[in-house]
Amino acid sequence: MENFRLQIPTDIRFGKDRLGELPEVLAPLGKRVLLAYGGGSIKRSGLYDKVVDLLTDNGFTFVELAGIEPNPRIDSVREGVRLIRENDLDVILAVGGGSVVDASKVIAGGVYYDGDAWDLVLDSSKIGKAVPIVDILTLAATGTEMNRNAVISNPETNEKLGTGGWDLIPRASFLDPTLTFTVNKWQTAAGSADMMSHLYEQYFNHTPAVDVQDGIAEGVMKTIIKHAPVAIKEPDNYDARANLLWASTLALNGLVARGRSGGWTCHAIEHELSAYYDITHGIGLAVLTPRWMQFCIDKDDKSHAKLATYARNVWGLTEGSDEELARQAVEKTYRFLHEDLEIPMTLPEVGIETKELVLEMSEKAVLHGGLERDKFVNLSVSDVEAIILACFEEMTF
Repeated sequence: MENFRLQIPTDIRFGKDRLGELPEVLAPLGKRVLLAYGGGSIKRSGLYDKVVDLLTDNGFTFVELAGIEPNPRIDSVREGVRLIRENDLDVILAVGGGSVVDASKVIAGGVYYDGDAWDLVLDSSKIGKAVPIVDILTLAATGTEMNRNAVISNPETNEKLGTGGWDLIPRASFLDPTLTFTVNKWQTAAGSADMMSHLYEQYFNHTPAVDVQDGIAEGVMKTIIKHAPVAIKEPDNYDARANLLWASTLALNGLVARGRSGGWTCHAIEHELSAYYDITHGIGLAVLTPRWMQFCIDKDDKSHAKLATYARNVWGLTEGSDEELARQAVEKTYRFLHEDLEIPMTLPEVGIETKELVLEMSEKAVLHGGLERDKFVNLSVSDVEAIILACFEEMTF
């Protein structure tokens, strides 16, 4: 295990009927609020009215930033920075899914940066002081509610990149499973696939003696495998939604990642897919992941042992060599995503029907993701091409 730093200062308010605590959480941070949200879902659910009433009745003033995109765009970030500066706002209240929180994080850093906010995405070292953030989460997926990371898209350059900073970690997060009851089957499946991918990206790694981190990852994986299909079939099942919501947070709050280095491959590839085609992030990860696993097995024998451990400890498989168990685990993963979560598992089914940009996307994935070094299995441009091209066809076992 390597040396590490873990700082998680977020005040988690988990469970139903906690929204009344919002004024006491916000008040120490300031009375002038940027209320950031996405589409119309929080208005349809009644959450918007509850938040507005709480702010108004308790002496807060607020300015709204509405319409933050599912793959949040730099233009929304720029607009948020402008609103905070022009209205001298104190705190950001992000209400919605991970995209709203991600955008709010870069807005928070952008307020104190003299240049364009996109600079902070290109170079996280430029992020310093930030406006405090409080969030009310409505979707279990990204884990952004308890970490320092954000991902922002720039449609003008076809780039979707991650950034982060210690001052971007939300000060408080309200995690009410009942607010996820209205999340549809598609987004529930996509969010669950995203959580699994976060765990895979950290778990499939060659750093030795990270037993604590691996044990946490395996336990959270099994929790998602158990509860995601239930949430899809019974959207108002509190226990399923609660376990998914907490799994989302634990999957990417630093507990699994610290003490190891390297990893993070499928996200770099998927960011190119959604940068060019604006597909749902979790769905793109679901399509890519089993093909990536299969490619790792075929390319590098050193991958077999960890994939076999995954087979044994997550899927309960016992029969066969490490390579045979690894291949069985790929099939289990594929069938879980396809059959239990009902995710379409080819790129044409999710709207990517042409192969003409595969090389360009592969080159950018290797460049932006550093995929040729320090990964579970290092990938060249031609390797990434092969993985993406495999996603145009059904997998066979």
